[in-house]
Amino acid sequence: MGDLEGAKKNYERALAIDEATYGPNHPEVAIRVNNLGLVLQALGDLEGAKSHYKRALAIGEAAYGPNHPTVATFNNNLGRVLQDLGDLEGAKSHYERALAIDEAAYGPNHPAVARDVNNLGSVLQDLGDLEGAKGHYERALAIYREFLGEDHPRTQLVRNNLATLPKK
Repeated sequence: MGDLEGAKKNYERALAIDEATYGPNHPEVAIRVNNLGLVLQALGDLEGAKSHYKRALAIGEAAYGPNHPTVATFNNNLGRVLQDLGDLEGAKSHYERALAIDEAAYGPNHPAVARDVNNLGSVLQDLGDLEGAKGHYERALAIYREFLGEDHPRTQLVRNNLATLPKK
């Protein structure tokens, strides 16, 4: 998977430089904080990742406003770590927020929307709403097929999610 510890050190250094250059609440800082959260999550530091995603989201909302696609990305990342931590309702809330932002920004049929719909399907599956999950996976699959084609890894991921969905 690569040198995650090295990546962490590099992101920490980049974050320190950006904070010194721009201040703690600049959009560039939010991106670095988010990226560091991704590495922390990959390293298994879910609480650290959660803290970083929350900070990135707060900076992003202040800098871009609450309805910017970058804010949707931050919501998605926070939702993912909350899901990993078992806070399924919290994850669902952030996925729903990301979906609302991306649908408003891009319309109902865009790859970013498909990502959000797939993530929402995943948390619905974890919550035991298999019919809801199925509908979300089917919608995400249709969007990815249209925009990315049958052989794209994202299309295949959603196809796999749908195929492995437990039957009632």
